[in-house]
Amino acid sequence: MSVDVRPPEGESAKRLNAIINGVATGVARHWLAIFNLVVAVFVALPFLAPVLMQAGATGPAELIYKIYSPACHQLPERSVFLYGHDHFYSVDELEAAGYLPANLNQLQRMTLRWAGAAEAGWKIAICQRDIAIYVSVLLSGLLFAVVRPRFSKSDKLPKMPVWLLILLLAPVALDGLSQLPGWRESIPALRFLTGAIAGAAVVWFAYPHVEDAMRDVARGAEGSDA
Repeated sequence: MSVDVRPPEGESAKRLNAIINGVATGVARHWLAIFNLVVAVFVALPFLAPVLMQAGATGPAELIYKIYSPACHQLPERSVFLYGHDHFYSVDELEAAGYLPANLNQLQRMTLRWAGAAEAGWKIAICQRDIAIYVSVLLSGLLFAVVRPRFSKSDKLPKMPVWLLILLLAPVALDGLSQLPGWRESIPALRFLTGAIAGAAVVWFAYPHVEDAMRDVARGAEGSDA
């Protein structure tokens, strides 16, 4: 004689619903910490690549360069180098020193994926502008975590208007896109500045909307448990 010890179907559904609501509530309450952690790891790995190259761990370093290659052109003349005699190099300097073959076009330099050399140093796996964007996103996210409690009792956080977002993104678009036809070549300071402004603008535009949405998720999950 067998005894059915399975819980009733209604009880199983309640348990599953409770688990889903618990996960949803946890993510909704801690989304900012999760975001900041993911961004921190995403920013740290490109800096780890030159450290590994310097230590002789070329395999893991090359893997990092490869992972980030779809997200960044990694052009050497727009990168930051560590452990070398300089942090920035022009195409002419790299060609004169024999690090790059002469007369390569931009696409060829991009395809070459040159990581650096012992004397020149090893490049960070994302370009100057991307470093500024992602570091700015991380710092702005950490600052948002400090500011957010001031609005904990408010139903809605203050929002950045779309026109201001567009205005703040315009410098990075102009500085970056104007290089594509070969009209000009930007400088590191300008890439860092425009990238930092863009990263901060995206955070202060998007995160208040995400916070409102996550508060609604948390309220909905808690209400369904009641």
